[in-house]
Amino acid sequence: MALSIDVHVAPMRAFRGPTGPGFGDRPTWSPMSSTLIAGDRDAVLVDTLVTYDQVDALADWVEGFGKRVVAVLITHGHSDHWIGLARLRERFPDARGLATREVLAQARFEVADEGTRAYWQGIFPGEVPAEPVLPELLDADSFDLDGQPLRVVDIGQGDVDHSSIVHAPSIDAVVAGDVVYNQVHMMTADTDEAARAAWLASLDAIAALRPKTVVSGHKRVGAPDSPDTIEQSSQYLRDFSHIVATHDSVDGVVAAMLDRHGDRDNPRTLWHSARQVLARTAR
Repeated sequence: MALSIDVHVAPMRAFRGPTGPGFGDRPTWSPMSSTLIAGDRDAVLVDTLVTYDQVDALADWVEGFGKRVVAVLITHGHSDHWIGLARLRERFPDARGLATREVLAQARFEVADEGTRAYWQGIFPGEVPAEPVLPELLDADSFDLDGQPLRVVDIGQGDVDHSSIVHAPSIDAVVAGDVVYNQVHMMTADTDEAARAAWLASLDAIAALRPKTVVSGHKRVGAPDSPDTIEQSSQYLRDFSHIVATHDSVDGVVAAMLDRHGDRDNPRTLWHSARQVLARTAR
């Protein structure tokens, strides 16, 4: 039986934080996806969601497929992609959270770092676990699902370094985590020019797989999982790099980016990214 791929998307939602004066500068978490890849009997999830209500809705959706969830593959170490593991495993106790060595190292850092832990408790008070469950080490570069390989590729730079993607070659599908974005403003806050160049190389590597389906970690609800999102993400990064090099104010960067990419969800991410990148440039 051929593998199937289905995507659940949690819509944008507010979090606790300050509201800025600019257009769209409200504390809003971007829409997020979790992907179910299924065979005849077993299934694998790629990435969790964040808050208890999001994870509960995800679990309800997964149960509707009637599959045995055997693993949750984590694409990268940012907490929003794995912090839901504890809640999810209450519903699917046989599902092991799995991550590459580099992804696991980032996740461990986020658990150990007091500032990061306080951040998550502060923006989603009472909605995320105080003691998160970390994924385990995936000590191979592939995962067998009902006789079909899922390749876990250390792709490198996405919105964080040491990102991975999941490639299902039998169905020409890539679950790209936060390397590819789909109609959502891209989190470039932690990048410099070199990191964005490396990110572009990661996008080229995904394109070289010639996928027919590309699932983004952050995607607009209802947006098709089109391979066109690879080049769209590349163009966004090229535009951002050009604009931050030619503008010296946050307002100027945001206005110029919105002029080119104003149809994307969640401008808050753009405001945050512009502030962070320009602050580092000014040092």
